[in-house]
Amino acid sequence: MRILGLSAFFHESACCLLVDGQLVAAASEERFSRLKHDPRLPVDAFRFCLEAGGLAIDELDCIAYYERPELKLGRQLWTGVPGGSEADLPWLDPQVPTRRIREGLGFEGKILCFPHHASHAASAFFYSGFEEAAVFTADGVGEWATTTYGRGHGQELEILAEVQFPHSLGLFYSTFTSYLGFAVNDGEYKVM
Repeated sequence: MRILGLSAFFHESACCLLVDGQLVAAASEERFSRLKHDPRLPVDAFRFCLEAGGLAIDELDCIAYYERPELKLGRQLWTGVPGGSEADLPWLDPQVPTRRIREGLGFEGKILCFPHHASHAASAFFYSGFEEAAVFTADGVGEWATTTYGRGHGQELEILAEVQFPHSLGLFYSTFTSYLGFAVNDGEYKVM
């Protein structure tokens, strides 16, 4: 199975290539574009991963996208009705990310979308080297979850519980980052 993992359209866009469960390549788009925290579709990182794996685009079994856009949209709308004209609000269509991936990369295969925190948990557990482990994630916010804990065992990952937005340790941390004069989604590491 050849799976390309992809994150994009928020911050630090990146790709990784898995072949039969083994990590073959990984790259952050900012390493090619030289734009810190580059959020754009990671076209160069995508090409790098395919080249490193010796694959053509049509040899991929699927692209795994790091979040569920339709769930994220629900949270975004819950926080407030957006203003502006219809033309200003393309993000109101949860299919925008998959369309942008298809158009920008020329990919015609399956695109599977996974919960944001499950993506974090999977990247932590499946490459940890442990057969069994507790798994904990915490960040600003995914779709609704802000913190999760669960259990990894073999090839299984089970999320046991989650804390949901607006309760968020990550957003609390970002608030202090901003209060101290640093940019949110950029300066948090300076405060740690």
